[in-house]
Amino acid sequence: MTDALLRDAPGVAFAEPDDSVLGAGPRARHAEVLGSGKLSTLGDLHSLQQLCDRQAKLMRDVFEPLLRRQPRVVAEPLRVESFGNYVACLPQGLISLNLLRMAPLTGNALVVMDAGFVLSVVDLFFGGSGAVPNALPPEFTGAEEAIAKRAVSEIADMLTRSWVELAEVSFAPFARESNVKMLSHLDADDSVVITRFELTTAGGQMTHVDIVYPVMALKPLAPVLGAKVQSKRGGGDPKWKHELTRAVMQVPLSVRTVLAEPVVPLSMLMDLKPGDIIPIEFGQEIPIIVSNNRFATGTVGQANGRTALRLERLETVKDEE
Repeated sequence: MTDALLRDAPGVAFAEPDDSVLGAGPRARHAEVLGSGKLSTLGDLHSLQQLCDRQAKLMRDVFEPLLRRQPRVVAEPLRVESFGNYVACLPQGLISLNLLRMAPLTGNALVVMDAGFVLSVVDLFFGGSGAVPNALPPEFTGAEEAIAKRAVSEIADMLTRSWVELAEVSFAPFARESNVKMLSHLDADDSVVITRFELTTAGGQMTHVDIVYPVMALKPLAPVLGAKVQSKRGGGDPKWKHELTRAVMQVPLSVRTVLAEPVVPLSMLMDLKPGDIIPIEFGQEIPIIVSNNRFATGTVGQANGRTALRLERLETVKDEE
């Protein structure tokens, strides 16, 4: 604009640039529009974050039958970044990558699960302890592929049901890969919205499942995704809620068990002296108590040469809304 004003001023002339001075290299130029890069965030995605918070509960129902126990699932705050940056942070070895169609939207969603988590789910599903080998195999077995396929299919159904709150979008899996080098549905500089669900199993193991949406695919829904719609529970700052959840998950809790509770008369209690023996009896299963609440039932045994408790079943805990 300054150049335009000066060119109209009387007695002011501009010479053409001298290539001998500037050189023949590439010339600097201004961006056409400031902030017009590909990393569009579609606004603050307020409604999508609220949807993810509700999807976290539905995600528990997806994995509970496979894990044979209810996991804790928390939706982390959304983030938008380039697809190249996201892929660069993924493990370069074995990983579960699953593409979903998003009809009628163009583009495909991506469901990402850690390979170790898939192996652990398979072991738990068939009655194991969820152990994962130190060195991951080069590829998934048939059973691991089948379990991953089942989980992704149920995730797709969950997404279809939950997205109805915002728009009619039908999710359907159509392709799977096990190495990030095989991903070619997006360019490295394409922007993506990353929704991450953090899972914590009953044993305290933590992992995450990512659902990645292309920004271009969500653009037709931008007005809906950014709407300030309050949920029935009042919404709230997702980042603050996530940090609060992380802090609560680190609170130490006492775990105890009671082998026996013999009952003796007061007269016997008054006569007890060192060396006396109080006979006790206890069944094969004993209660495991956490903060004065019965958490599980277990059996006494040995592990690594030490007395230990083996969890046989967890008590059903009602989820408070």
